[in-house]
Amino acid sequence: MKSKSSVPIPQESDSILEMSHVKKSFGSNTVLNDISLSLSKGENLVVMGRSGCGKSVLIKCLVGLIYPDNGAIKVLGKTIQDLESKELNELRKKIGFLFQSGALYDSMNVMENLLFPLREDKKTTQAKKIQLVKIALKNVGLEDTLSKMPSELSGGMRKRLGLARTLMLKPEIMLYDEPTTGLDPITSKEISELMLQVQKEYNTSSIIITHDIACARLTANRILILDSGSIQAEGTIKELESSKVALVKAFFE
Repeated sequence: MKSKSSVPIPQESDSILEMSHVKKSFGSNTVLNDISLSLSKGENLVVMGRSGCGKSVLIKCLVGLIYPDNGAIKVLGKTIQDLESKELNELRKKIGFLFQSGALYDSMNVMENLLFPLREDKKTTQAKKIQLVKIALKNVGLEDTLSKMPSELSGGMRKRLGLARTLMLKPEIMLYDEPTTGLDPITSKEISELMLQVQKEYNTSSIIITHDIACARLTANRILILDSGSIQAEGTIKELESSKVALVKAFFE
């Protein structure tokens, strides 16, 4: 896939995810302080910030792993805080999550790892599930790894496999948590380009948590900079690179 210097802004502006005045504290430590953001359909939103600024807590709030002290979170038209456990689990099936590690099962081969998300699907035949596995692997360039174990794959390949497993449920929203951490520059670029491919082919909307400026430049439609629990800046990569604000300049210098 060819590298792109910028990502076109999606034509559809319908918001599919919203945080409104969200606050989250742990004891006297306020991690998120009056956070409001939105994600449009088909958009890649990059969230950047120093370690400990609240990025991971933000993602956990979005999927209902923890609840905010104040404010509202609406995902695909549903308010997270209002959902019962069963409803929340159904909503989570529409949200894909790529962890830093890939979160693969070391005791399962590639085929078994990708079949795992479909274990509760009684309507789809095993033959159809295997076909879906092969399609997902082809989409991430790993069609020849079906019988391999995760330990036989490189870090970049494991990251691709983690993404392929996430795509098995055809999520509408993707959450990427430091997707290029620990990878060499060439592999990092490949993963970033793969994220663009997923955005296009699966019509996903994504929130990308990253420290990687190269990843942000390649994937972002829009960037938020989080610091001290608050959004300090927002804009396109071009707008933020020309910012005179010291905190913003520090990210791009």
